[in-house]
Amino acid sequence: MSLENKLQMGPKSDVTYPLQVIYCGNCTMPIEYCEYYPEYDKCKQWLERNLPDEFEKVKIGDEASESGGGEEEKKRQKRGGKGIIKTKKKEDGPKLVCVSRAPRGKKKSVTVVTGLNSFDIDLKVAAKFFGTRFACGSSVTGDDEIVIQGDVKDDLFDVIPEKWPEIDEDLIEDLGDQKR
Repeated sequence: MSLENKLQMGPKSDVTYPLQVIYCGNCTMPIEYCEYYPEYDKCKQWLERNLPDEFEKVKIGDEASESGGGEEEKKRQKRGGKGIIKTKKKEDGPKLVCVSRAPRGKKKSVTVVTGLNSFDIDLKVAAKFFGTRFACGSSVTGDDEIVIQGDVKDDLFDVIPEKWPEIDEDLIEDLGDQKR
């Protein structure tokens, strides 16, 4: 085959247009890319329930790659990169917001709020809210920690349930004074 035939411009004669692309209901990607999704088994189940004829084609492709796919397995990227979407792990522990006060110098103190991440609250948005509400500096420090300048610990018991109704006042724990 010559180079001119490979790089042919325009529509191909053996393809019908417009192209019909079938998307997976689980991962929202075209079904031929489902095998690269971390939850491939769920994609297979959705495909089997909703599109059984397409599932048969995918199943035939899986059997062919399993039997003689030793070389294909070596080529596939196994570590690093953006090849596989990582699913976020949720902690099954108790959902609890902890509020404490930490000294800063001799007379000043900061208020530390932890546990908002377990309620799927964006920490940057929460820090900005606390800073504007209490007219002070507030920042995200660490994985699940917001530091608010000043002693506003007592006010947080009213402000947090008012802003985020899914957090009940009983789910906020006072840890008292702590060293950072």
